[in-house]
Amino acid sequence: MRIRSLYAKLTFYFLVVIGLTLSGVGISYSTSSRELDELAKKQMEQIVRNAVHHTDLYLRDYERSMVSLLTFRYVMEFMDLPADREAYDYYYYRKMIREAGVDPLFIGNPKIASIYLINGNGNAVYYFNETNEQSFTPEEIWRQRDYFMSNTNPNGQLSILKNSIFTDQENQMVTLVRRIRGYSSPELSGLLAIELRSADLSALWKGVDLGELGYLFIADASGNIVYHPEESKVGTVMAEAVRGKLGQSGDSVFYDDSGGEERIYTARMSDYSRWKLIVSMPVEEVRKPVTNIRNSTLSVGLFTLLLAILLAYRFSKSITRPIQALKSGMRETEKGNWVPIPLPKHRDEIAELMLRYNLMVKRLSDAVDKVVQVELSNREIQMERERAEFQSLQLQINPHFMYNTLETIVCYAAVQDSEDITEIVQALAYMLRYSVQTNLEEITVANELKHVMYYMNVMQHRIGRKFEIDVAIMPEYLLHAMVRLTLQPLVENVFQHAFPDGVEEYHYIRIDCGEENDIFWVSVEDNGSGISGDRLAGLRHKLDANRLADVDELGDAGHKGGIGMLNVHRRIQMVFGDRFGLHIESEEQQGTKITMLMPKGRRVNKQYEA
Repeated sequence: MRIRSLYAKLTFYFLVVIGLTLSGVGISYSTSSRELDELAKKQMEQIVRNAVHHTDLYLRDYERSMVSLLTFRYVMEFMDLPADREAYDYYYYRKMIREAGVDPLFIGNPKIASIYLINGNGNAVYYFNETNEQSFTPEEIWRQRDYFMSNTNPNGQLSILKNSIFTDQENQMVTLVRRIRGYSSPELSGLLAIELRSADLSALWKGVDLGELGYLFIADASGNIVYHPEESKVGTVMAEAVRGKLGQSGDSVFYDDSGGEERIYTARMSDYSRWKLIVSMPVEEVRKPVTNIRNSTLSVGLFTLLLAILLAYRFSKSITRPIQALKSGMRETEKGNWVPIPLPKHRDEIAELMLRYNLMVKRLSDAVDKVVQVELSNREIQMERERAEFQSLQLQINPHFMYNTLETIVCYAAVQDSEDITEIVQALAYMLRYSVQTNLEEITVANELKHVMYYMNVMQHRIGRKFEIDVAIMPEYLLHAMVRLTLQPLVENVFQHAFPDGVEEYHYIRIDCGEENDIFWVSVEDNGSGISGDRLAGLRHKLDANRLADVDELGDAGHKGGIGMLNVHRRIQMVFGDRFGLHIESEEQQGTKITMLMPKGRRVNKQYEA
């Protein structure tokens, strides 16, 4: 079904966009819920890993405390005491072990509740730290020894047990115990044990934030709960269903609802204590962010859909009404009626379009009137151009007349046998003919040097002495292209300004050229009076302004009626571009160096012939 009305199209597409957006939100919700579930699982696993790590560090500190007693001489000698030992020997070792070994440990580790040693012959010493001291019968001592020997590692590695020698405090203590030997006994028949208060150990885990109903608990290898936030559960055995799933899942997350509430569990075993640290949280609490997102998404989506329908109607009408008015105005324009469209009260893009349309109608009307004026102006410009070309041709007549006149003077000079006049006139004739040429390019360095040579013939007669220019140009550069009448004006500028008091024996002018990167340069250097700093800055500013020299500038840069440096600079730019031209370096009373910068690699195959 084709929709012809613009209003219907706008409403339809508007609803399609909203539908697609809501679909995208639904997909995003599904993805987010999965990611949040994974994030919650990873968070629980991270909490367990951190708890295991801190627990191992905590217990390892106390193991180091035990190591200090293992190598203690009195402890090892006590392990060798026979069953029929003397009472004095017993009390002597008890006293020495306490003073030199046990008391420093109690001071450095106030959380230790008791330390005791039992050797293989039934001798035992007990030390208590801020707890009620107890005494034990030989039968109780042997019973303690048998229990520890059956629950400790035979290789002497540390074992961590949920056991205590204190009466009625089994669930409140954690025992670190290991087998040890004496000096003479090769077997690990003795025992060294340290008891810690579970409350002090549990302080490591109480700071774990698992929400309102989540918690962390610890169970030993037999499933007995070592630590639980609910003290009534300490010492009890985990539920059978949880124990079974815990053994099957290993380190993976699992779910259990045997307690009447579905909970999520994850566990890690400590490689040091062999305890399992287990995190448990209600599934409802874990998925609470996802549930909130779902409810919010449904509420916002339903509200957005209703609001979108209303906005689609109003938006479509607000667009179609002014478009209809614009359409009617264009029909009138097609008929030739240049009538402006009434503008609505509000100002939006369509109102702006109507305003621009009215402006266009007015400008089109004005443009018709201006077309004739433009055509007349173009004719006047063409006439001015033809007049300028005519004046250019007329100006070339005079140099040809002057050249013919100079030829006549040469003839008279030959008759009068005057070589000086002949040489000057011939030089002027060449220079005049060279300057008559109108093309700017296709002139070689050799042509420009020849023009300078004739200029020097004239200058030597003017200054009344011989003066030679030092030309250091390599032969391979002689056919390189440059702009006509650019080198001689720079040489002329030297005579005009560099030697104001006349040419002396020590004066020199040096012409050189070369290539650097993509630049071909030709320089004119002298050792004259140089240019002052202010004047040099002003001249560089004029060069940067890219302006042809006017009368005042010609008076400064060259001489009035001649071709100045600024003129040369601009003509180079007209031929090769604005990045080329003149570069001036000068220091007062030290001389001046003017460099022409031109593109590299432009050569002329045919030279100009005078």
